[in-house]
Amino acid sequence: MKNLDFGNHLRRPEAGALLGLLAVLVFFVIFGGVNFLKPAGTASWLNVAANLGIVALPIGLLMIAGELDISIGAMIPAGSMTVAILSGHYELPIWIGMLGSIAVGICVGLINGLLVVRTAVPSLIVTLGMLFAVQGLTLGFSVLLTGTTSVALTAPDWAKFLFGQFIANSFQVIILWWLAITAIYVFFVHYSPFGNWLFALGGDKVSARNAGIPTDRLTIILFILSATSASFVGMCQAILFNSAQVSGGMIFIFNCIISVVVGGVLLTGGFGSVIGIFFGTITFAIVNQGIYFTDFDRNWSSLIIGIMLLLAVLMNNTFRDMALSYTPKKKKGGE
Repeated sequence: MKNLDFGNHLRRPEAGALLGLLAVLVFFVIFGGVNFLKPAGTASWLNVAANLGIVALPIGLLMIAGELDISIGAMIPAGSMTVAILSGHYELPIWIGMLGSIAVGICVGLINGLLVVRTAVPSLIVTLGMLFAVQGLTLGFSVLLTGTTSVALTAPDWAKFLFGQFIANSFQVIILWWLAITAIYVFFVHYSPFGNWLFALGGDKVSARNAGIPTDRLTIILFILSATSASFVGMCQAILFNSAQVSGGMIFIFNCIISVVVGGVLLTGGFGSVIGIFFGTITFAIVNQGIYFTDFDRNWSSLIIGIMLLLAVLMNNTFRDMALSYTPKKKKGGE
């Protein structure tokens, strides 16, 4: 039987993220009491994690590839308003509104990707410009077409069942979508050539291109995934809450980046994992919601959240550095 190499497990990008998640979970179980783990308590942070996680996954892949997309802050209300305007205000079939919402995401992602690969402008600046452009278009078209910034939507039963229902009166069905999407990303990133291309792109783009990797096409696909995922979350929120507004979504920008970094992805690119991002998203959601189950003064909630997330990141970095410097002992002859 082969001896388990503990150092190999620590070298995995998600190792530190898992340890940070466990530490945060234990903290809130101690200070939050049993209510934190009851169905209602669990739903409070799982719902946040699911909505955030679907967007954080492609953002994490972009960061592994050395890019960044902050236009997601505008894509969530854009996706929400698209389905609400088409199927709520104009009363078109819900599937048309849903396709319109996804189409908006694909178009914005495609434009972002093309601008990044065909110009020398950094992705941060490109997507920052797109953020304000999409915000303006969403607001302008909403007022122009409906005369208001809030649109009601009544989805049919099948759409509510698939995209906007509460399971057991507490858990949003989007949690199941999040788990399924995570599994798909795990396969493509860690068990297919796509993953090797992704890490090569983040490590050295020029070398990756010289090795025959379609770096431009891969970058465009990542931006399409990012924008479309945000639009999908906005669409699900509109179906769930029976309405859409032009505001909201901006907080997703920083929350996604925090979740991805807590999940072990390096800001410099070339290092990270889907499972790590998954753990990082849960960690952020627990810290964000768990504070309300404790007896801590709510006036200090932001400070406590900031400190705990910083500690999670530091723990992640510490274990990663330990892992990378770990040298397994040589086995004695014949063993």
